[in-house]
Amino acid sequence: MKIVLRKVSNTPLHFEVKSDKITFKGYLQYHANKLILLKAKLSGNIDTDCDVCADKFNLNVDEDIEFFISDGIYKNSEDTLLLDIVESLNSIIDLEELMNSEIELIKSDYHRCEKCENIISEQEIF
Repeated sequence: MKIVLRKVSNTPLHFEVKSDKITFKGYLQYHANKLILLKAKLSGNIDTDCDVCADKFNLNVDEDIEFFISDGIYKNSEDTLLLDIVESLNSIIDLEELMNSEIELIKSDYHRCEKCENIISEQEIF
């Protein structure tokens, strides 16, 4: 789902993007200075690898996501520093691409399957 950024106003523009096992649901709202606020929830399951044993396992995802989208290159005109900004150089935002990017970001974290989680927990006790 692609959205032209100039169509986003002060009234929240709700969206929902679904993949096989995951849902990206939230809204876009104009903030100020060509910045658009994205608030969303990423929920469902993703397949990832255990960083201990390398087996594939199903990871439950329930993440709140909030960042700004800049219509063009972001230039800080105020004294505030915003770190979570995605720049759109063509005034269009692809929500499926954002969802996939957030999924890959979650996958890049350190994850342990249930089997390795139990083994490590038992070792930490002693």
